[in-house]
Amino acid sequence: MAEIIEWLNLRLPDDAILTNGAGNYAVWLQRFYQFRQYRTQLGPTNGSMGYGVPAAMAAKLTFPDKVVISFSGDGCFLMNGQEIATAAQHGANVIFVVINNGMYGTIRMHQERNYPGRVSGTDLINPDFAALAQAYGLHGEVVKATSEFEPAFERCLELSQPCLIEIRIDPEALTPRMSLTQIREQSRKM
Repeated sequence: MAEIIEWLNLRLPDDAILTNGAGNYAVWLQRFYQFRQYRTQLGPTNGSMGYGVPAAMAAKLTFPDKVVISFSGDGCFLMNGQEIATAAQHGANVIFVVINNGMYGTIRMHQERNYPGRVSGTDLINPDFAALAQAYGLHGEVVKATSEFEPAFERCLELSQPCLIEIRIDPEALTPRMSLTQIREQSRKM
């Protein structure tokens, strides 16, 4: 994710608007993306999951000539993801990026920190998000390797329709500093 965000730093115009909800996935964006203008980040201040999708549509409908990208974790996207139908209906040509690690990552991190190895209710059985986007009339792509992101993103920029890029990421890549296993092991030592 750090490499993807760094590439976006170099590729996106200064006035691009990036949105996100709440979750560990947002750390990558907030830590590595360099916002260059005011009012180009829309994110919750109170931990609201699902914020990024509707915020991106509002931004794109307000500023139709700007590049707007919505970042969501898989659990976050499942809170309001059906709203991509509204994007299709109103021509809000947002690029939705879903970072799919198959779990509620932040909750899992807290479980592992406080109760190492005792996991409950954080695993997700997800749809194929790219296929779901296509069912709603969007362009959808799956990215399984960092090298696949750039061409997928460029294809989305060229289209005049809403798009969704699903990034399937290793659940171990939970934070920029520590893997899920490292968090669990550190907690067991305490």
